[in-house]
Amino acid sequence: MLNFSFHNPTRIVFGKGQLQELDTLVPSDARVLVTYGGGSAKRTGVLDRVKRELAKSGRVVFEFGGVEPNPQFATLMKAVEIVRKENVDFLLAVGGGSVMDGVKFIALAARPGEFMGRELELLKPGRPQVPVDTALPLGTVVTLPATGSEMNCGAVISNGEDKVVIKSPLVFPRFSILDPELTFTLPEKQVANGVVDTFVHVVEQYMTYPVEGRLQDRFAEGILHTLIEVGGKTINEPADYDARANLVWCATMGLNGLIGAGAPQDWATHMISHELTALHGVPHGRGLAAILPGVWRVRKEQKGAKLLQYAERIWNIVDGSDDERIEQAILKTEEFFHGLGVKTRLSDLGIGEEHFDAIVASLEKHGMTALSERGDMTPEVSRQVLQASR
Repeated sequence: MLNFSFHNPTRIVFGKGQLQELDTLVPSDARVLVTYGGGSAKRTGVLDRVKRELAKSGRVVFEFGGVEPNPQFATLMKAVEIVRKENVDFLLAVGGGSVMDGVKFIALAARPGEFMGRELELLKPGRPQVPVDTALPLGTVVTLPATGSEMNCGAVISNGEDKVVIKSPLVFPRFSILDPELTFTLPEKQVANGVVDTFVHVVEQYMTYPVEGRLQDRFAEGILHTLIEVGGKTINEPADYDARANLVWCATMGLNGLIGAGAPQDWATHMISHELTALHGVPHGRGLAAILPGVWRVRKEQKGAKLLQYAERIWNIVDGSDDERIEQAILKTEEFFHGLGVKTRLSDLGIGEEHFDAIVASLEKHGMTALSERGDMTPEVSRQVLQASR
């Protein structure tokens, strides 16, 4: 097992009716900015419920809507202006991963400091963490299970052209409310994308090479088994509380640092998928599903031991040669995605070989020239992945 330091201070408040806990979780004298996305928080009544809970102790509440998927710097800076003008001292995100990611950037950018007036410099690609020493406190109310942003300190923000991953321990949410019933009205496609996103989060931390991280492997495999068990059901039966509750908890546990502690991590599939989103507007979960099988096929030698472990422990594949078992496991994974209504080829997304040069060039532009858990995935290997994902 690799050396690691693990710390996660986020309080999770899980279950039916837990919005009522907002009155005890947010300081009673806080001036709160509530952020949300495209309007579903209003249409479903969740925003009004949140505001009623916050009003119980006489808090001053402001709201900021319109945080888009892959939140844009220019949009978020409008929220920063409200925070500064109104002396907001607590932030609350109501929504999915993009809203939660956006509020983390707002928390980092809103404090006066050396980056005042130069906030775009906070979005520098490849930096271990954002170089600020203070941030506003924040909480989240999750309405879309997928990204795990409710229990980690990372975010993906668009700087106008590119998607940039930022991190800071200052933006771990103080709390996150996870009420599965708040997700019942989600469209099927969004739920399916969330299942895929969670699945790929897990395998990016699992499908690397063995380091005797036995407990981490078992945690990861437990999440994968659960997603396979409930993924289709929670799409077909959205009001099944138990299925949706398990999905919500899987999404949180898939990227809160636990299964990745002491384990090598990949993230090549995510980095290529980010380029598909930036260049072609591909929804993140759909891009992941199209790229993951290609990564595994191209990298089966480097990932062979874990692919065989995955084949046996997840899909009970024990017969055949190593190559045959690995290919069966990849096919089973594709079948699982297909069962969610998610395709697994770039051609299904309208992306052909004529686009590969631009995708590889964008990876190079962003410094993604040594991807994978081994740092040996060059732009040429990324091109091979794209070829295998056609």
